[in-house]
Amino acid sequence: MIQAIRLRQNGGPEQMELVDVEVGQPGPGEIRIRHHAVGLNFIDVYQRTGLYPMQLPAGLGMEGAGIVEAVGEGVTHLKVGDRAAYAGHPPGAYSQARVMPAKCVCKLPDVIDFETGAAMMLKGLTAQYLLKRVLPQGGLQKGDFVLFHAVAGGVGLIAVQWAKHLGLQLIGTAGTDEKCALAKSLGAAHVINYQREDFAARVKEITGGLGVKVVYDSVGKDTWDKSLDCLRPFGLMASFGNASGPVPPFAPGILGTKGSIYVTRQTLFSHIATRETTQEMADDLFAVVASGAVKIRIDQRYPLSQVAQAHRDLEARKTTGCTILLP
Repeated sequence: MIQAIRLRQNGGPEQMELVDVEVGQPGPGEIRIRHHAVGLNFIDVYQRTGLYPMQLPAGLGMEGAGIVEAVGEGVTHLKVGDRAAYAGHPPGAYSQARVMPAKCVCKLPDVIDFETGAAMMLKGLTAQYLLKRVLPQGGLQKGDFVLFHAVAGGVGLIAVQWAKHLGLQLIGTAGTDEKCALAKSLGAAHVINYQREDFAARVKEITGGLGVKVVYDSVGKDTWDKSLDCLRPFGLMASFGNASGPVPPFAPGILGTKGSIYVTRQTLFSHIATRETTQEMADDLFAVVASGAVKIRIDQRYPLSQVAQAHRDLEARKTTGCTILLP
């Protein structure tokens, strides 16, 4: 028997319960992992509230790191005793141990500790696909401007460092001067406090009126309209989250009047649908973290029993960098 969080019905943080559950043996294509640390992400909030519907009751949590305890038939890339980390479906990382599909689990290099592994997989793989796979027409070259919202969050602080490593000029937005200063210290070329400045006007000023090639937006409703105004002709609006709520319907014709711009809605799980792609992206992430070019900031740690407070702090935007839960 192990302890795990279960969600009985959608709602507030109080709907999450810490319960005793039995963990069985892995079936074909599965492994059992004993968690040393678990990551906290906004997708967990979306699933808890019902914005992203799930069949209930259900577990929560999409990333973790620990030791492989058992391996099912057909799994060849992992063995008992391996250090491992993952981001992927189905939810259930908020637990001391779990049985799960092996295809999204990767061996964790010895130079990366468990807490870092748990904190960086979902957010780091998200930054990887955004900067390397979700690209505007003609791609991105050194010196190009990109706009990244919620720049002091877990994904944002990884993307800031990675963008600098790639030679990009990242313009980041955040809601406090402290968060802006943090992003600036890690490599953002420019930062904008959207509570005090019109970020669209400031972006045009920074880029000499041209606009950016791509906007990476996990905020959603509150930033959508002005983000479209930040793009240069044929630019790309890449939406990958809904922290302020889902984007309302819009008329496709406005994309033409704003410069024949492109819009895409991305999710990590499309990119890590196969083991081969997952491993390729993870290897890229492991390499950039091991090199020191990207450092994973873990600014909050909570015992698994305090997961409700962790969710409250995340929703209140009191957190910076990455947050982990300790089983």
